[in-house]
Amino acid sequence: MNFRIKEYFEKNTKAAPLAVFRIFFGIMMLISIIRFASYGWIDKLYIQPEFFFSYYGFDFVKPIGVYTYLIFIFCGLSTIFIALGYKYRVAILVFFLSFTYIELMDKTTYLNHYYFISVLSFVMIFLPANAYFSLDARKEGKSYEEIPKWTIDSIKLLLAIVYFYAGLAKLNSDWLLKAMPLKIWLPSKYNTPLLGDLMQQEWMHYAFSYSGVIYDLCIPFLLLWKRTRTVAFGLVIIFHVLTRILFPIGMFPYIMIISTLIFFSANIHLKILEILSKVLRINKKVFDSNKSFRFKPYYRKISITILSLFFAIQLLLPFRYLLYPGELFWTEEGYRFSWRVMLMEKAGYANFKIVDQKTGKRFYVDNDDFLTAFQQKQMATQPDFILQYAKYLKTHFESEGHQNVQVFVESYVALNGRLSSTYIDPNIDLGTQKESFKHKTWIIPFKDEIKGL
Repeated sequence: MNFRIKEYFEKNTKAAPLAVFRIFFGIMMLISIIRFASYGWIDKLYIQPEFFFSYYGFDFVKPIGVYTYLIFIFCGLSTIFIALGYKYRVAILVFFLSFTYIELMDKTTYLNHYYFISVLSFVMIFLPANAYFSLDARKEGKSYEEIPKWTIDSIKLLLAIVYFYAGLAKLNSDWLLKAMPLKIWLPSKYNTPLLGDLMQQEWMHYAFSYSGVIYDLCIPFLLLWKRTRTVAFGLVIIFHVLTRILFPIGMFPYIMIISTLIFFSANIHLKILEILSKVLRINKKVFDSNKSFRFKPYYRKISITILSLFFAIQLLLPFRYLLYPGELFWTEEGYRFSWRVMLMEKAGYANFKIVDQKTGKRFYVDNDDFLTAFQQKQMATQPDFILQYAKYLKTHFESEGHQNVQVFVESYVALNGRLSSTYIDPNIDLGTQKESFKHKTWIIPFKDEIKGL
């Protein structure tokens, strides 16, 4: 067994697939950053709000006023360097740190595909993505046609985890037996060309639900098998283009389409590089050195160890919800960072009451005074948001001279088409509760059951 593992890590393969992946990754990330800025989202999401919802343990990561633009500039510039393969090690590290910082500034903006970009860029720190067809590789003796096979397989494994775990998450009674939440979302797409009328049909809601499960669970294996790879890539295109048409999820569908090219043989990627060479008027032959890239022994050992630990965490982290009682979709304890994509439709209402513990005097908070509409929508259905906001309100009103401040919330949430019901215990002073990884006992238990993983 040990011999086989050692033999695997000694295998080499063509560097072209990783080079193509690096180029397209850099380009797609640059477009994403430009798109984000062009919509004015930097100002809207990170400059205008008075309060930001930080991740537990990362309270120190916050927007830095107008200087937040500098973080986006550094992030955008790093994507150019990544695509060109110039000072790659520094560029990919700057991208990972800046992009991840942006995502940690306010968890209101959390999306699975942002998390995917962060973890993918982390993996790329340890890969020789600049070994071939890069400005770094143009240096004398620095171009390598072959790289260790495990470096490319690392990206394949991450993509397979994302897809397969997304499929496992759909194996629940709401998705399979009730076609929820697609039964809520799809009818609103009545004006979609050619598909609008079909979106009103209940059978179509179930068709989308079941095809989504089958697609996510099977696509990694279909991409890995040479005989089905081309058909699988066609399915990837159809699935993600259709997803982009029906749902406003930005660049993610295109990023996934481009990423799955990594599963194709090196010959396909060499042809892509030949096309790029002609378009950019680059002599591709200067990179054809017939050399194989070798990690320095200590760096190779460190890289493999870190990535092995990373993938172990990725395989286990989605199941941390099993450590908590109650319904995952209701409490959302262990929900994030688990590749649970578009599984819920939650609508909520949260009205906060400030009480003087001694006199009993009270008043209600106007959330518009502290939160944006988007923040309010996210806060109303997520317990950790509610707790963090309650503690902020306590601190705020104490700073204004109020005494013996208690914070209560009247909260109601509707999940996947069910009638709304009380979400947070209205008799609990949230100002006294501490945030931790422990179960939040002040969440009212779910009054229904959703079976599944």
